[in-house]
Amino acid sequence: MKNKAIYFLGIGGIGMSALAQYFIAEGAHVYGYDLTPSPITEMLSRKGAIIHYDENCEKIPAHIDFVVHTPAVSTQHAEYQYFVQNNIPIYKRAQVLGHLTERMPAIAVAGTHGKTTTTSMVTHLLHPQVPVAAFIGGIAKNFDDNLVLDPNPMMAVAEADEYDRSFLTLHPSTAIITAMDADHLDIYGTLDNLVAAFQQFALQSGTLLIEEQIAGKITHPRKRVYGTEPTADYYVHNIVLKPNCATFDLRTPNGTLTGLQLHANGLYNVLNATAAIAALTEEAGTRGELKSVLAPDILREKLNTFAGVKRRFDYIVDNGSHIFIDDYAHHPEEMHSFITAVRKIYPGKTITGIFQPHLYSRTRDFEQAFAEVLAQLDQVILLPIYPAREQPIPGVTSEHLLSLIPNANKRVLAKDELIPYLATHPQEVLLTIGAGDIDRLVPQIRDLILTQ
Repeated sequence: MKNKAIYFLGIGGIGMSALAQYFIAEGAHVYGYDLTPSPITEMLSRKGAIIHYDENCEKIPAHIDFVVHTPAVSTQHAEYQYFVQNNIPIYKRAQVLGHLTERMPAIAVAGTHGKTTTTSMVTHLLHPQVPVAAFIGGIAKNFDDNLVLDPNPMMAVAEADEYDRSFLTLHPSTAIITAMDADHLDIYGTLDNLVAAFQQFALQSGTLLIEEQIAGKITHPRKRVYGTEPTADYYVHNIVLKPNCATFDLRTPNGTLTGLQLHANGLYNVLNATAAIAALTEEAGTRGELKSVLAPDILREKLNTFAGVKRRFDYIVDNGSHIFIDDYAHHPEEMHSFITAVRKIYPGKTITGIFQPHLYSRTRDFEQAFAEVLAQLDQVILLPIYPAREQPIPGVTSEHLLSLIPNANKRVLAKDELIPYLATHPQEVLLTIGAGDIDRLVPQIRDLILTQ
């Protein structure tokens, strides 16, 4: 790819930016468009990408070799149409990721939740003993990045996104499926269609690792199950959950690992760690160079130093007086797991959640489930729906969602009203929840809390 000119349409997306970094490291000239500047686009600019933020075909350089496109940018976008009219090859982000990961054995992590943390765990367990090219759908704190690119990588690790059937471009040697909750019904229509896509993804892999509660829905000739039941191939037990810490034992086909410790919250993170260890164990059955990372003392040290992922149960303030946690959860099941874990850690404390719904279609499809999970909070603050790639749907608003929440202490605030409100209403435990641009408010909220 050296000296190739590559244009990214939607370069600031988490998956797009990992690919952009990869091509920069390979010596390509990287250009791109995004709607607004962000810490990610600023990082890419520092590394050499040339980015603009207005829909302006005149800013597109001459002699682009090919374009990488994300579904978050409409095909009616003026720049997309420019590339079509000029016969410049356009590839979906998923196609490019599939091409890059087919060059070597790969572990791909799919699931409607848990995939980013599990992808980060697999990467952390491998690096640096086994050189990797890892494409992560979030900023892994151990690397402060969403791309880990070691010299001469021997293995690829990729987050496999089910949106728009993107994961069907991947053919990993080992696949993980963490969850299959109804989601992206704007694409799939029904849960059955979503499960059918996961089934196809599974059959494109050499070995499948799948969480026990959904294992019966997927068939595969080399299916391995992980979970908390003794019948699981990878059986996690003796689990002790404490604030910011979990200890557990794990029985594998090769023996039992005892005294594993993870600095993370919630049973779901223990299961994510189990899936990561299981994937490496399965790969090591055919690839001896992986056995070094599975030595019990190495595994214990690696799990103990796993720092998590930004925006996944991410402590922003914890100073004794105030607790502020940020999380990317945007599906009712993810939110339930997150809020339940917070409740267990802070029993008796008043918990306020600021939720920014993500997508009109998801808000419409799961409005009752959202209302029920938000009712677990002591106070609910809703921000307007973040549209992303969608146009408004009549009747689908944060105000309507608010009306369904059986909680008297609730309100909808515009983003510019949030900080003034919090300034006069200090919170005991505060959560920010959502996959839109709510993260842009986190630094302001943090600075405010630290002055209260």
